[in-house]
Amino acid sequence: MEITGGCLCKAVRYRITAAPVLTRVCWCRLCQFIGAGSATVNTCFPSNAITIEGKLSDYRSVADSGNVMHRRFCPACGTAMFSEAESRPHLIFVRAGTLDDTEIAKPAMTIWTSQAPSWACFDEKLPQVEKQPPPAA
Repeated sequence: MEITGGCLCKAVRYRITAAPVLTRVCWCRLCQFIGAGSATVNTCFPSNAITIEGKLSDYRSVADSGNVMHRRFCPACGTAMFSEAESRPHLIFVRAGTLDDTEIAKPAMTIWTSQAPSWACFDEKLPQVEKQPPPAA
């Protein structure tokens, strides 16, 4: 299996050689900033299965879950691409919109619903979690 993707300007490209572990829709406040007011859709992969070409910038922050996060983005076009938690270095979360084939990213749940605005739209077919669920594999 080979999954590919990249940023808007094509300065950053990646290749993944593993199936997704999990995909979640996240409404935490940090993701709302990244998603320009909406949720983000994040697909988790084993970090040792991804090869990244191109330069990334890194924004370090502490998530509401308490995890120290590294949010990586293209410095040329600003596309948010990856998140990594220092507590789980074996996993990388890929922003689903950067996948060449976005059908790969089928969310299994919606998380941090407690921080979503009143106008947020939830897929009622997906389980909803008010805060941070247990870590992915």
